[in-house]
Amino acid sequence: MHEPHKTEFLGHDAIFPLLLKMGIPAAIGMLVNALYNVVDTIFVGQGVGPLAIAALSIAFPIQMIVSAVAQGLGVGTASIVSRRLGERRTEDAAVAIGTAYTAVLLVTALLIALLFAFMRPILAFFGASDAVMPLALEYTGIVAAGFFFFSMSMCASNLVRAEGNAKASMFGMLIGALLNTVLDPIFIFGFGLGVKGAAIATVISQMVSCAYLFSIYFRGKSHVPIKRSHLRIRPRVLGDSAILGTPAFIQSAGMSLLALIINNSLGHYGGDNAITTYGMTHKVLMIIIMPILGIVQGFQPIAGYNYGARNFGRVRASLRTALLTSFTVSLAGYAIMMLAPRFAVSLFLNDPVLIASSARVLRIMALFIPLAAIQITGSVYFQAVGKRGESFLLGLSRQYLILIPIIVVLPRFIGVDGVWFAFPLADLIASSLTITLLVREVRRLGTEHAKLPAAAE
Repeated sequence: MHEPHKTEFLGHDAIFPLLLKMGIPAAIGMLVNALYNVVDTIFVGQGVGPLAIAALSIAFPIQMIVSAVAQGLGVGTASIVSRRLGERRTEDAAVAIGTAYTAVLLVTALLIALLFAFMRPILAFFGASDAVMPLALEYTGIVAAGFFFFSMSMCASNLVRAEGNAKASMFGMLIGALLNTVLDPIFIFGFGLGVKGAAIATVISQMVSCAYLFSIYFRGKSHVPIKRSHLRIRPRVLGDSAILGTPAFIQSAGMSLLALIINNSLGHYGGDNAITTYGMTHKVLMIIIMPILGIVQGFQPIAGYNYGARNFGRVRASLRTALLTSFTVSLAGYAIMMLAPRFAVSLFLNDPVLIASSARVLRIMALFIPLAAIQITGSVYFQAVGKRGESFLLGLSRQYLILIPIIVVLPRFIGVDGVWFAFPLADLIASSLTITLLVREVRRLGTEHAKLPAAAE
């Protein structure tokens, strides 16, 4: 068939240039995705004040729940698509993509309905104080209306990249982020709409991003043509996608649960200013993490395709290259956070006292960020090759099994600092677990690779 040949470069191009070809657009796309919330926070912080940043921090975990659904099904289906293309089963790849889009659309509709029915108690549950609640309601009510575009574009970004079209995935996210950056000051300052303006700018930008990504299918630019008959749910395919995407879902949902616990803990031990500090430092850290995520998301189709093609030596080589690259990228961000933390947080606020305290917090939270690069790469690798057990364990480990328990316990002994020191401790423990699993996996790949010549004969 003609279509599978379009993806064969994943199986024979030189690995490091291929990783850059796939990973750099993905990294830009992931970074751009993070900038949606960062840009909103910068403009509302400068235009409205610290309480507005707290309001956006309260709304963030709700957005992450929607993101968790889209990322989970998108990443899980991307693993299937990459391997089916490696096996030259294009029709099966199209069926998986159609199932993912239909499922994301239906689940997002349910989440939007629940949010509008119980918005005030949900925001209070996520830590909104009486002072923050009006701004949180104003922002969330508008952003929630655009969740359809947000979830579908996040899912599409993963699936377009899975077929080797990394640049289109990048452009889809880049268009939205650039538009958001332009519209934010217009709506916030020009029209004087405050947090409401930030929300409107975000929804319009996500709408444009979604339209571009889906135009790839309508314009016949996809390597996996999607027909109307593909847009229905196949339970078995959905089940496989959901299981494979569980680590990605857990990581995103874990961020939501984590934000819930952190906001309530910070509200108890440090008040609204501590929530504002977390809102700023978390977004700065996401700017470091997103390029790493992009590199390993670009690595995913390479690993999945070659694993499906039983090219285990190439899988092992691509894993090694991805680990070194993501670790090196993390060192650049780490250096900035350690050397210039005041500059990073000063983008959001003009309050010198809050800037000083937030700079200290940023240094603490970023202490073992380079090790987090290893953990992220390992988790994505096991997703890509369909290793459900390892993938599930690594998806659970950092947020659920390690970070949340530390955040619950440590502040009881050292107060609000317990929240901040929980992050580097979790990075250290989770990366140690990941390294253990990866060493075992690399040895297994070497054994499987050694068997191939005999099997071929």
